[in-house]
Amino acid sequence: MMDYSYHRPVMLDECMEGLALKPGGIYIDLTFGGGGHTKEILSQLHGKGKCSVFGFDQDDDARSNAELIEEPSFTFVQANFRYFTKYLKLYKVSKVDGILADLGVSSHQIDEPERGFSTRFEGPLDMRMDRSKGHTAAEILNESTAEELQRIFGMYGEVRNAKTLAGAIVSARVNKPFADTGAFVVFLKSFAPRGKDFKYYAQVFQALRIAVNDEMAALEEMLLQCGEALKEGGRLVVMSYHSLEDRLVKNYLNYGNMEGKAEKDFYGNLLRQIKPNNKKPIQASEEEIKLNNRARSAKLRIGVKL
Repeated sequence: MMDYSYHRPVMLDECMEGLALKPGGIYIDLTFGGGGHTKEILSQLHGKGKCSVFGFDQDDDARSNAELIEEPSFTFVQANFRYFTKYLKLYKVSKVDGILADLGVSSHQIDEPERGFSTRFEGPLDMRMDRSKGHTAAEILNESTAEELQRIFGMYGEVRNAKTLAGAIVSARVNKPFADTGAFVVFLKSFAPRGKDFKYYAQVFQALRIAVNDEMAALEEMLLQCGEALKEGGRLVVMSYHSLEDRLVKNYLNYGNMEGKAEKDFYGNLLRQIKPNNKKPIQASEEEIKLNNRARSAKLRIGVKL
């Protein structure tokens, strides 16, 4: 029985079905995390030919989890998935049979106070996936202009009073810079709509996390590489947890670009390398949501290489 103490994979069976695993195939888990999806891929392919499974993640905790896997067919790459094709070339891999990406933050990352991802715990305002580089959430709050903060909260968190909040942050940080999650949540309380405090905190924290890790640009770069990396008939399986991510994935599968523009060739065919396998996103069952509330917002989309 699989250990879910680190992180419970969402829609695990649906992801495996979406990948349509082939004996001896080459598969990539672009968001290794606790390794739940990777372990299941390895388990299902075990004894069915010489397969290759690559796990990508920039997080140090993910590397520690990967070191526990002793399968010779598994390779861990500590890198942001926006560079995955570059790293595959180092391993002399040009085409793969399946690509999986679970875009959510792992339960373990959320539950570690020192990571600063959660509104529930007291900790530093960090939020970096790769703690060796980049700006922390505190640095963004304390150094960005009001206009930049408004853009971050409005675009990445869909915060309705983004302008008001941004201005208040710029004024407040003059007396005391923002440093920890607890104090920041207390500060946010007066700006949250009545009765929707926790949703508001989540929106603001999501916006900061996306900005800290440049998540939307990384996702765009990753998706645009998938068409070239997949073999004909290969599968792309992507699970997202908020509308910004899902919109990019949907547009890429439907139109071959992030803007959602229908560009066609001389014969009227859509210029895209991957087509959607399911018109609507797959969502978790009520039974799974009862076991793992995090699954409630998950949307799974599957694409097939043309």
